[in-house]
Amino acid sequence: MKRFFLLIISAMFFANIQAQNPIYYLLVGTYTDGGANDGIYVYRFNPNKGEATFISKTSGVANPSWLCISNDGRFVYAVNENSGDTPGEISAFAFDKKKGELTFLNKQPTDGLAPCYVTVDPAGKNVVTANYSGGNIAVFKTNADGSLQPHTQLVGHDGYGVNVQRQEMPHPHEVVFSPDEKYLFSPDLGNDRLYQYNFNGNDPKDVLTPDGDPGYYIIDDGFGPRHLIFSPNNKNAYLINELAGNIIVFDYANGKLTPKQTITSTTAGDKSDRGSGEIVISPNGKFLYSSNRGAANDVSLYKVQTDGTLLENGHQAVGANPRAITIDPTGRFLFVASQNTNSIQIFIINKNYGLLQDAGTKIEVQKPVCMQMIPVN
Repeated sequence: MKRFFLLIISAMFFANIQAQNPIYYLLVGTYTDGGANDGIYVYRFNPNKGEATFISKTSGVANPSWLCISNDGRFVYAVNENSGDTPGEISAFAFDKKKGELTFLNKQPTDGLAPCYVTVDPAGKNVVTANYSGGNIAVFKTNADGSLQPHTQLVGHDGYGVNVQRQEMPHPHEVVFSPDEKYLFSPDLGNDRLYQYNFNGNDPKDVLTPDGDPGYYIIDDGFGPRHLIFSPNNKNAYLINELAGNIIVFDYANGKLTPKQTITSTTAGDKSDRGSGEIVISPNGKFLYSSNRGAANDVSLYKVQTDGTLLENGHQAVGANPRAITIDPTGRFLFVASQNTNSIQIFIINKNYGLLQDAGTKIEVQKPVCMQMIPVN
């Protein structure tokens, strides 16, 4: 009997440890145009050891360059970033969290070339894509089984920018919901605008409507807005600009963005196309990181001040073309997906200063360009 109770107590102890230190799935989206056709890779990441273990991969999925996961973890949506004569598409998958495996459900055309970003609303009812070369945003309703209906709304952008090579037309680069879920924002690299839409999730057709007139914020000429994120306390937002290689800091309140700081991400290379890529903030809101491609091939580090502004905190050299970076939910590790070196580097985040230390762990994967994480249980 005594041994039985000891076994029970031991099981409860280890269950409590696992609950406090959960294991995560790392889903990786890739470009498949270089010969590989596996598409989406699934790894199990143990933050207690800093180790990633391969679990599964899909096949026959073309260029799933951006992924999003439904809030309940049951479904994954991936853009198929096709261009030229091949139409852009979006694919839906069921995700088995016990096995870490994806099952293809269906796909729909996005009616815009090179879809580069996808997001799903918190209720899992609306999936939205940004069609980079199409200059528009597509909205899809989901079915109960997670599959996608044909798009119910197509919202076009107009205008162009001063950079004739990169801004000849609108290029929506992201679609992201506000923390209060009332709005959807879309940075447009091609016309230097940050669009804001009212989000009407239950409307059968007009899911997105312009928020006021003109319905967008004007960003400085030639900046090339790429990705917008919000702080964990929802009081600030950060916009990384690909062409100018800088970050704009906003106050966010009552559904409005107010710019308060512009800070450099990189000065390396061509000043009209710095190649800044991704921007992430730690779960505790203390540290922010941005990736820079082109001549820099590094990650910029920042400390977040009490008012949300940023203080430069150094640079970390990484592999060529760091297209994506992400922080695990524990806030202990930074992942860097370098497209040109076919690898994902893992760095340990110093909890006091935000500096990065190479964990000595590298995931070899063909042309990684997006990473998403969810708990295993």
